Amino acid sequence: MVAHADVLDVVIVGAGFAGIGMAIQLEEAGRKRFVLLERGDRVGGTWRDNTYPGCACDVPAHLYSYSFAPNPSWTLPYAPQAEILAYLERCVDAYGIRDRLRLGSAAEEASFDEALGLWTIRTSDGKTLRARSLVVGAGPLNRWSMPSIPGLERFRGPMFHSSAWDHSVSLEGKTVAVVGTGASAIQIVPAIAPSVGRLHLFQRTPPWILPKQNGAIDEKTRARFARRPALQSAVRKGMYALTEVFGLGFGHARPLMDVAQWASKKYLEKSVADPALRDALTPRYAMGCKRVLFSNDFYPAMQRENVELVTSAIAEVRERTVVTRDGRERGVDVLALATGFEAAEIKAPFVIRGRHGRLLPDGADAYLGTTFSGFPNFFMIIGPNTGLGHTSMIVMMEAQIGYILRALREMDRAELRLLDVREDVQRKYNERLQARLAKTVWNTGGCASWYRRKDGKNTTLWPGLTIEYRARMRRFDLESYEVVREALPVA
Repeated sequence: MVAHADVLDVVIVGAGFAGIGMAIQLEEAGRKRFVLLERGDRVGGTWRDNTYPGCACDVPAHLYSYSFAPNPSWTLPYAPQAEILAYLERCVDAYGIRDRLRLGSAAEEASFDEALGLWTIRTSDGKTLRARSLVVGAGPLNRWSMPSIPGLERFRGPMFHSSAWDHSVSLEGKTVAVVGTGASAIQIVPAIAPSVGRLHLFQRTPPWILPKQNGAIDEKTRARFARRPALQSAVRKGMYALTEVFGLGFGHARPLMDVAQWASKKYLEKSVADPALRDALTPRYAMGCKRVLFSNDFYPAMQRENVELVTSAIAEVRERTVVTRDGRERGVDVLALATGFEAAEIKAPFVIRGRHGRLLPDGADAYLGTTFSGFPNFFMIIGPNTGLGHTSMIVMMEAQIGYILRALREMDRAELRLLDVREDVQRKYNERLQARLAKTVWNTGGCASWYRRKDGKNTTLWPGLTIEYRARMRRFDLESYEVVREALPVA
């Protein structure tokens, strides 16, 4: 029997938005016996790791922040990386969870003891923790997608992924190749184009782009938000409503997306004068099939004399050059891989063993993107099919955090040792979810995207509006779970 004093209530893994939000809400609920494990040397998750030039959020900052912790000090409507990271650090201190943090401590293996109803977690710093419940908030944006390009390992110049930008490498006057035209690339290119000697942007598929309303938030407005929190709350609610309306276009209200696609085409026509370049930057798939991007400076950057858009596929990389399938060979000093993440290939962030020693497999389905059959007292924030294409992920995180808190309260109330979502409930949920996804633009829009696995299954996105998901998560549905009573008591 494990000594009572050795047992934690909850172990949280990952100190990004999800893990910090979970920790704050546990603290606010009066739960004191929990720790927050973080493999890095500071909090922040993706906003700690991604420091590439121009890095910023593409969701309005007043919406991309906790509903319970508004920040009146945002200087731009779409906040830059440094401000978001500073915001998370402030939240950690303001809500008193700094002493719950275990920095430099990565979870390496977790296993569930069915007899005791406890998780045992081994960490990279040699510790062993035991807890009634395990919450993973590691997120999907930490597994880089490395392009499969022949000869990539032969390149002798500096080469790095956008999520591990090497700031020690000067780009001044250099010839830089950027591979990819996704969300990070359209921020990187305008940021570095003025200082590099030559920039080659290798494009596989052009994105749909809309202009970004990103004028500076003046000091007077910031002061007004600080004095009147209700005003900032109203702004947030208005932004949320607008993004939810936009989200209708991904499913059954296709005319809404058609209007947005028309606006994007007009924006491209107005921004790019050269017909050949404009044609090369025009997508050939339905808007929304890939992530819709927002930028005011990408199209101007693409028309600089020192910037070239390359649409011929890369055939191979040599020691100092990139060769395309049309036979051209371009000399390159620095190679930046803006090739995104393996978000659709759902993978356990570390070894997780549930009932009977069963491993949480890659590609596992979940119930409500939060619980997994066969893995009791285990919760994941931003699990399968909780991603969004239209609004802030914080909305989904907070819905999941609320659901998890209700589950923990139910475990206490009913003195449960084990809480495990039923396999039939999970299966039926995912059958309905995939049937809905089959009718969305993500599956019918004529593109290949990081939303879907190689076999075509969409494991990333929620098929509806967040208002629906939030409604489903407001009640913990105990009837969907197998339970075993007689919990090991934890104060």
